[in-house]
Amino acid sequence: MGCAGSRDKGNETSKKIRKPKAWKHTEPITRAQLTQMREEFWDTAPHYGGRKEIWDALRAAAEADLTLAQAIIDSAGVIVQNPDLTICYDERGAKYELPKYVISEPTNLIHDN
Repeated sequence: MGCAGSRDKGNETSKKIRKPKAWKHTEPITRAQLTQMREEFWDTAPHYGGRKEIWDALRAAAEADLTLAQAIIDSAGVIVQNPDLTICYDERGAKYELPKYVISEPTNLIHDN
């Protein structure tokens, strides 16, 4: 029965999310710099369109572990285009693009001692 080409329409909105593949920032950055970049993104992102409650849900999901993130995304009705959350839509079709740095840490993060 379950042929590989068939798609369950009901499953369209609930792609399993995952963290992005390992990535490197253009130059090594500290946790403080990463935090500042994230804050600036979340402060300005809603001004580019979309709904505040979706941005809030995306932020909560980006900062949560994967199981909780999945629950947040599902309950907010977010349509996940890329499983790493870099591109999502709301049910009205508004697009939400998240940079990798708000979702995961770069491999060249400087760990303060």
